[in-house]
Amino acid sequence: MGIVKISDQMHENLRLASTALSRSINSQAEHWMRVGMLAEMYPDLDHREICQMLVRAELAGGLDVALAARGELDKPGAATPTARARKQPH
Repeated sequence: MGIVKISDQMHENLRLASTALSRSINSQAEHWMRVGMLAEMYPDLDHREICQMLVRAELAGGLDVALAARGELDKPGAATPTARARKQPH
């Protein structure tokens, strides 16, 4: 864990958003960072698709930046690892 310096205006934006969305300021900042990181890595996805990707990543044990950087996170509409495993012959 570390300290990230942000502007007073961004802190106020975080405070307002965190209150509105019932999150802590730190949780709101982390959410925005994850969404922003994935938006940069997957510019073809919209916000809804990025949120779906975050939910799938959480179900799989959490967001792994190394997988995201390699493009190995499940995209919306793609077969998930579980679905792919079911399709493989035994």
